[in-house]
Amino acid sequence: MRGDEFGSRNELSGTVHGASIQAGVVHGGIRVVSGTGPAGPTPWQFPPSVRMVDRSEELAALERHRSLALREERPALVAVSGLGGVGKTALALRWLRTLRPHFPGGQLYADLGAQSPGGPASPAEVLGRFLRALGVPSPEVPTALAERTALYRSLTEGRRLVVLLDDAATAAQVRPLLPTGKNVTAVTSRSRLPGLVVDGCLPVQVQPLAAEAAVELLADTLSDDRVAAQPDAARTLVELCAGLPLAVRVAGARLAARPERGITTMVRALAEERDRLEALAIDGDHDVRAALDLSYRALPPPAARLYRLLGLHPGPEFGGAVAQALCANAEPLLETLHDASLLLDAGDERHRFHDLVRLHAATKAEEDEPPHERVAALRRIADHYLASATRAEELIDPQHRTMARDFGPGPVVTADVGEDAQSALDWLERELPALMAVLRQARPAGFPTVAWQLADALWPLFLRRKFYDDWSAAHDEGLSAARESGDAAAECRMLTSGGVGQLGAGNHERALEMFERAARLFLDADDRLGHARTLNYRGLALQRLGRLGEATDRFRRAARELPEQGDPRAGALALLNLADVALTTGDAEAAVRHADAARTTLDAEGDAYNAARASVLLGRAHLAPGRLEEAARQVSYALETLRGMGAGYEVARALGVLAEVAERRGEVRAARDHYREALELYASVGRSGSREAQAARRGLRRTEG
Repeated sequence: MRGDEFGSRNELSGTVHGASIQAGVVHGGIRVVSGTGPAGPTPWQFPPSVRMVDRSEELAALERHRSLALREERPALVAVSGLGGVGKTALALRWLRTLRPHFPGGQLYADLGAQSPGGPASPAEVLGRFLRALGVPSPEVPTALAERTALYRSLTEGRRLVVLLDDAATAAQVRPLLPTGKNVTAVTSRSRLPGLVVDGCLPVQVQPLAAEAAVELLADTLSDDRVAAQPDAARTLVELCAGLPLAVRVAGARLAARPERGITTMVRALAEERDRLEALAIDGDHDVRAALDLSYRALPPPAARLYRLLGLHPGPEFGGAVAQALCANAEPLLETLHDASLLLDAGDERHRFHDLVRLHAATKAEEDEPPHERVAALRRIADHYLASATRAEELIDPQHRTMARDFGPGPVVTADVGEDAQSALDWLERELPALMAVLRQARPAGFPTVAWQLADALWPLFLRRKFYDDWSAAHDEGLSAARESGDAAAECRMLTSGGVGQLGAGNHERALEMFERAARLFLDADDRLGHARTLNYRGLALQRLGRLGEATDRFRRAARELPEQGDPRAGALALLNLADVALTTGDAEAAVRHADAARTTLDAEGDAYNAARASVLLGRAHLAPGRLEEAARQVSYALETLRGMGAGYEVARALGVLAEVAERRGEVRAARDHYREALELYASVGRSGSREAQAARRGLRRTEG
């Protein structure tokens, strides 16, 4: 070996400048790397970049991490994870390419083959390629992994280079490939690789594109004016692709090959869920389903089964209890699905699928699960929601639960819905999309009882938070299911509960028809209690229709007959309705008498919600003749109870009374605050156009003037 190859020279004085070796006997090849600059060739191995949009936040996070590592004089390591086709490699390449001026020592790239049919690449194999790229002749590359790792670290210590390790399988596969010195390494993986965090790694989870960015990507792929000419169709198309860049590019490429076709052509091709994954493929090359198949095949069998069973879940997101209903010991399996980027965090320990992943999971359930197992899984999902909604119902309105709940063979897993009415209401509201999806699915799946029983369990939510569209849809479906089951009692419950929803939505004639139908069914069954209850409901419909004389007659009969038939609570509700009619007709004293009697019975029956409603009506009745102190006392008593129950509409009505009391006292600021809060609550429950909201709006204008 010649020393002057490395800029060294020996002088006669014996002084040596530069790198040198002093040894007695040397066997084998020796390489000496000078610390003054890179030795050997400079590798530039990165693959070509592809167009990328809307990753500014991720790029900024990556650059902040690099700057921090530079200040701390350590290597910068990042792990970019996400769903297959989401753009992990594109993001990493975009960032690393911007660093070239600062890292003249080169760029190393390796596909670690986590999804390769032949299995992941071995670290020793990759290190061999890296060492050769850095100038080590093949005969001098060590055979042992530990020796290759040591030599690689020695060669990279004084070098300024960046490394991209693409499609990593595990943290153990990555660690031997990490350079030393002030170098930068980016790792991409469908798994989150939490093991690298202990190595100072920054984890970056790449999400699908927002709609605007996805439309921009589609326009770039088409390279013509179709996106500008058909903006609505373009947005629908990227929504069907759920923002997945691979899916958007595939859809765009198929359109680009047919320049005469409009974007709506591809929208129609993707509109049918069953065929969507097949449509997002180009001649077996870029293929969304194939990308997802790779992730699925890499799962351990228990996680793969949970994945496909969760594909049967009809809602957009779910809690861990759903997974527990489908599979014992589900928690570690959920973590496996998250690590594989097949599940996304939805907050509050909840999970969701990317839309295309959900379709893929459902397809795998159809392909890999026997029909009877799919039916059993659907039943366990339905039973989970029915049991959980029933538990919430018991916390919110224990008097309402009088109908049976029928479950399958189990296991039946109940979610934690909280310990009080407010928590239970919040749980029902948060889960409402999934509850409605299960309700709609139950009858076609062969569980008609679940449909009407779930609608029945949702009554406390609908009554207090006024989701009228869902209220109507749930009871329409429940009514069909009850009729299909030949269950007259269930049919009557769906007619009466659904009719109350129609009343609230302003469909008074429709409500009266439903109540009259229930009354006839009760008569046919010789059910006197049921028939007496319809008197109250029919009175409400007649009252809303302005037929006050007929309404008063029905309420009086109900107030008399219901206690006789064993339901004093319903009789008290009839008295409450009588009080409301009396107040409307100007008989404040009769209103006070009826409302006070109603509240006494409701308190005795443990119905705190309706007792509070009776107190608000008492407050209104005392307000009419000017008894302001008593009106405020009654309503303030009720307000605390109603707030605790999350009953926004009734709270707003109570605030309206307090606002009017304050206004009459000349307390303008307090009145204004009460009116404003009432209007906000009316808006939150979709009742901005109600008579009470209009009155509050007029009051606010008066106090602001």
